[in-house]
Amino acid sequence: MKQSNSKTNRDKTIALYLRISREDQGKDESYSIINQRKLLQKVAKEKGFTKLIEFVDDGITGTKKDRKDFVRMLAKLEKGGIGAVMVKDLSRLARDHIRADSLLEEFFPEHDIRFLSVSEGIDTAQGEDEFAHSAI
Repeated sequence: MKQSNSKTNRDKTIALYLRISREDQGKDESYSIINQRKLLQKVAKEKGFTKLIEFVDDGITGTKKDRKDFVRMLAKLEKGGIGAVMVKDLSRLARDHIRADSLLEEFFPEHDIRFLSVSEGIDTAQGEDEFAHSAI
């Protein structure tokens, strides 16, 4: 049976979430964000994603739940059309264990979202990874 185009497009669409808590002095965009973007774009393309959607919270701590682009990303994930989320490392996603665990164990699975963390080598398409929980 052939997959529908919307399912195939969803599987090729990834949200890249970039965050840093401190901005570089006098820069339009912090060097860390620029470097995260380059890394995530490279890895996403290597993994076969063709549509990359960026969500950037520059200068915002990961302990805040109401980060503008983070909230926007979650809303878009709930609507469907995005099949995966990638971060440089788990600390970009959330700084507290409860929030990160909730996303990894509840939100992403409930919405059939693949999660990838480059630095920790986490890819939920490869199966359950206990390291994800200890790395937060």
